[in-house]
Amino acid sequence: MENAIEVRDLKIRYRSFKKLSIRKSLFRFGKNEQETFEAIRGISFSVPKGQIMGIVGKNGSGKSTLLRAIAGVFSPDEGEIDLHGHTVSLLALGVGFQKKLTGRENIMLAGMLLGFTEEEVREKMPRIIRFADIGEFIDKPVQTYSSGMHSKLSFAITAILETEIMLIDEVLSVGDAKFKKKSYKKMKQLIANKDRTVVIVSHSSATLKKLCDTILWLHEGKIMMQGTTDEVLPEYEKFMQ
Repeated sequence: MENAIEVRDLKIRYRSFKKLSIRKSLFRFGKNEQETFEAIRGISFSVPKGQIMGIVGKNGSGKSTLLRAIAGVFSPDEGEIDLHGHTVSLLALGVGFQKKLTGRENIMLAGMLLGFTEEEVREKMPRIIRFADIGEFIDKPVQTYSSGMHSKLSFAITAILETEIMLIDEVLSVGDAKFKKKSYKKMKQLIANKDRTVVIVSHSSATLKKLCDTILWLHEGKIMMQGTTDEVLPEYEKFMQ
């Protein structure tokens, strides 16, 4: 089976400065101590083309970091990620929008960053705006948006500008009831395409049961378990209790 995503020995570290008291800081003459936190700790896995994989794990287990690394937002400190030339989009709150630009300008920017031509984005623009359904806010700066409007526009861009790999980070749970229903229906349509590979991070077991073929369980930056949804979810739920 052809793989769409291959992750090999991936490590991602964050660096932060140690907090020192004012007294200690004064006598260190500007030398700051750095702490390193390893968010992803040498994991390897693959996702076959056309598969829908869910990622679970408690908060801080590295789920969003992994998704952003696959999307190219973060660079690996060690190891590699191979997407085999497939186009990829990341659907996550707080990622990908220039806050001072309007929603309409962000649609154009996002589309071109995903590899679409200006002409192709302009052709799909009315469908994106109609799906997002945020009214006059489409021509206002994104920094004025509520989290619900932000997620609506994010979802609309990803849903209409279809890529071969879709990465979804918790946004299916954001927005009003009407939009949740619409986005869930659209997501089912998108993943029905056997050539599209989807990775979903979610805390909703019900969503993962309905949508996913397999589950990857992360715990403190390592893989705890990987297998079918029926195999992994009950074990994860038991662990979380």
